[in-house]
Amino acid sequence: MARRTHVLSALALAAAAALIPVQATAQQSARPAAPCGAPVRPASQMTVEACDSPDRIIEKAANIVPTAGQLAWQQREVTAFTHFGMNTFTGREWGSGTEDEKLFAPKSIDADQWMRAYKAAGIKQVMLTVKHHDGFVLYPSRYTDHSVALSPGSPDVVALYVKAARKAGLKVGLYLSPSDGAELPHAWHAQWVETIRAKQAEGKPLSLPERMALEDGDRAPAGQGRFGNGSAVTERTIPTLVPGDDRAARVKSGKLPTFKVKADDYDAYYLNQLYEIFTQYGPVEELWLDGANPWSGSGITQKYDVKQWFDMVKALSPNTVVFQGPQGVRWVGNESGVARETEWSVTPHVTDPWTGLGSLPNDSTEPDIGSRAKLLDPAIRYLQWYPAEADVSNRPGWFYHPDEKPKTAAQLMDLYEKSVGRNASLLLNVPPAPDGRIADGDVTSLTAFGADLRRTYGTDVRKKGPGPYTFDRVAVREDIRHGQRVEKFAVEARIGGTWRRIADGTTIGHERILPLPAAVTASDVRVKVLESRAKPYLAATTLHLTTAPARP
Repeated sequence: MARRTHVLSALALAAAAALIPVQATAQQSARPAAPCGAPVRPASQMTVEACDSPDRIIEKAANIVPTAGQLAWQQREVTAFTHFGMNTFTGREWGSGTEDEKLFAPKSIDADQWMRAYKAAGIKQVMLTVKHHDGFVLYPSRYTDHSVALSPGSPDVVALYVKAARKAGLKVGLYLSPSDGAELPHAWHAQWVETIRAKQAEGKPLSLPERMALEDGDRAPAGQGRFGNGSAVTERTIPTLVPGDDRAARVKSGKLPTFKVKADDYDAYYLNQLYEIFTQYGPVEELWLDGANPWSGSGITQKYDVKQWFDMVKALSPNTVVFQGPQGVRWVGNESGVARETEWSVTPHVTDPWTGLGSLPNDSTEPDIGSRAKLLDPAIRYLQWYPAEADVSNRPGWFYHPDEKPKTAAQLMDLYEKSVGRNASLLLNVPPAPDGRIADGDVTSLTAFGADLRRTYGTDVRKKGPGPYTFDRVAVREDIRHGQRVEKFAVEARIGGTWRRIADGTTIGHERILPLPAAVTASDVRVKVLESRAKPYLAATTLHLTTAPARP
């Protein structure tokens, strides 16, 4: 397990492209288990065998590589999250699932304006909350009445969103909450509300879901009571055709695929929703599966057979990366948009990542996700490429509230450097207002942030003329087509003819931005890889200088 030291000149590195062509990615699929004496070959997931030595486990970790979808996802760097739904019109953050569909009543939906605002910030991917935990669906689903179909004008928000995004040249992600308050069993819900009332009478604190349920009183959940209802697991066909289904002929002819699954009522409902969004609006680049389950402590929960979800998504949209899915992307561990100083994209797992949401053996909020100590834990059975996504909202809430203010351009730049600049992707929520537009304040901050980003990181200072060069940011990158291997590195600059260490760090990954305490002027810069799991492959190292923005 000896660590290796390498010295690489940034002058040579600068000639490399800053972005790696997606087409050139290494092998995509997980390899089957091989004898412990067989060569270790690159794959996105590997099994840890009982006969694997510590050295071989580290060798495997060094050869875990991203899939084509993961590589493209990480190169996009920033995704705009769009929370727009029932909560936008009720003023809530978490709905109860009993709301009247007519409350969702935007006078217009200017999705093109949303995309202009996102593009002004330099964003390359967008993601819409198709269904939040309240269960209200933003397209007219065949499987529930709790959707825009019963809202004024019946707007298909998903169709408007996807069309506007693709017209703007943006990649698309969709969020479909597994938890669903509209599908809580009615009898259980009525009893739960009485329990909450008794709890309130005793002066006990109430959770946010409890407060929302209490506010809506005796209104029953809007759905069919499928979430955690104890229904039998039986063989079902997805899509489950409904009376008068417009897809019947295409399904019969084979133009639309079918899937045989074993599912209870809710899993069948969720699979049918996934099928709808992927066949009607897909393929898409990312699917977001939130792990929240607010009712488990109150006596009701839903056991998901997620492998069937993953299998169907892969069949319908092979390059989709799934948040909390196998060889997908993972939660960074907070909702502050900040990644770890040491952020590994290669993670160890006790259980097969295809069988659970997330499935990290240590909680994703822990400071150490993928160190050698974690990799060599005797309980580890799988390794996979599983990069971090750092989610944060541009406002205090995830949905629009008129009394809240957006973050400043300076705050957004700081988040960019602490997420993208620490080997994560930034998922920045910018929620539209009830009038169907992103508010002027958000547009202003996004536009200023985009201008700052281009001014600072758009060009390496060495491309602006002959040296010596003045800079206060160093961006170091690995060629992650070969995996993530660097464990410790240093940056040195030749200042006045003398080499001096100006920065250091642990992991690099897709990109590591190192803000310097003060600007330096140097003729040359070099990177020393001090510790590595295998031969390191560095991509471009670039130098940048922050300057005061020109604000009106």
